[in-house]
Amino acid sequence: MNYDALIIGFGKAGKTLAGAFAKQGKNVALVEQDPNMYGGTCINVGCIPSKSLVTSAAEVSAHPEYGFEEKSEHYRKAILEKRRVTSMLRGKNYDKLNSLEKVTIYDGTASFVSAKEVEVKLADGSLLNLSAEKIYINTGAASAMPPIKGLQDNPYIYTSKTLMDLDTLPKRLVLIGAGYIGMEFASMYASFGSEVTIVTVDSLFLPREDRDVADAIREIMEQRGIRIVLNAKIEQVEQDTVYYSADGADTSIQADAILVAAGRRPNVKGLNLDKAGIALTERGAIQVNEHLETSVPGVYALGDVNGGLQFTYVSLDDSRIILSNGAYTSKDRRNVPYSVFMDTPLSRVGLSEEEAKKNNIPYRIVKMPTAGIPKAQVLRKTDGFLKALIDPESGKILGAALLCAESYEMINTIKLAMDLGADYTVLKNRIYTHPTMTESFNDLFSL
Repeated sequence: MNYDALIIGFGKAGKTLAGAFAKQGKNVALVEQDPNMYGGTCINVGCIPSKSLVTSAAEVSAHPEYGFEEKSEHYRKAILEKRRVTSMLRGKNYDKLNSLEKVTIYDGTASFVSAKEVEVKLADGSLLNLSAEKIYINTGAASAMPPIKGLQDNPYIYTSKTLMDLDTLPKRLVLIGAGYIGMEFASMYASFGSEVTIVTVDSLFLPREDRDVADAIREIMEQRGIRIVLNAKIEQVEQDTVYYSADGADTSIQADAILVAAGRRPNVKGLNLDKAGIALTERGAIQVNEHLETSVPGVYALGDVNGGLQFTYVSLDDSRIILSNGAYTSKDRRNVPYSVFMDTPLSRVGLSEEEAKKNNIPYRIVKMPTAGIPKAQVLRKTDGFLKALIDPESGKILGAALLCAESYEMINTIKLAMDLGADYTVLKNRIYTHPTMTESFNDLFSL
């Protein structure tokens, strides 16, 4: 069967393209191997379910009088609510595309036969050959498993995906790895009432962040009872016990659940990319140019699988690149912000201070404590600080790190100013509603 466009993977970019192509009158085939992943990682096993749990965890942490049994019951209900939300969104995503006459959804596993042809193994085991003038790979990424003895076939080992389906709140949670996903889960489960320990090979905590930012996050976490073990060499895991060495001593720690948070890897297994001649990068992602075209003309890779920034909004932006027909490319993308939904949340955009120093970029710093914001006092969330880098000559904002409540909303205002090339005084002199966290920009950029 031949189509105008064949999309492999029902992720953010893939579903957006499918709908847009259908409106253009193109016949579209969309292949998804897992019916539980309609809509992609974000709504099913990533952003949405985790933020649903973060919200529920905050409600629990607001009641220090709860015992572990009460916290466990709230956790159980939070998991049920998470499942309700993801199921609802998954159904809406499927129905939105399935209702389009020009879109045909195939439940099956796709693998390349040639540069223009894909074999799909359907759910019933039958095989179907599909061809298309243009093919779009949007298969995402999955949790990576480091080569540590004892991780495989261990009932105590979880990924960020599987831990969110655990019905029982672990009294003791150990995280292997200290990346941003790990930080969110550590904070979330500590709020629910778990005893959390982070074990990481990193000698620096959050090495990609400025030291003042990383140190402040560590202090906040440790004040909440989260234990952080740096520079640890994990020897092996035996069932519920992690054996590691740190500070010259061998030790071990038991857990009711062990979360492996060691990064994510592109989902390319089983695609038989070699049969199409599609090249990979050294890190195992699909190699693409600024138009997201692979080494094979007419075949494109979008989202996490192409090795770019692993955010659903970047995947959405990838679809814009395709739909622009060359007018917009990945080289035009700039000032991509990110947020880590901890308690207290971190949001950042642009250059860090360390990056500016490394690249000999002139800057000046403006910085203020979160406690100085009236809305933070109202929220009773006063940990952290706001920090921005400003070009001393042009007055343009080079970057910002916001470690404060609601930073994930505030950062978008700074990004907009940066995208427009606005002087910092544009944020300094705006009229903001009161009391809000964003009005802090009046004070921050007055320093």
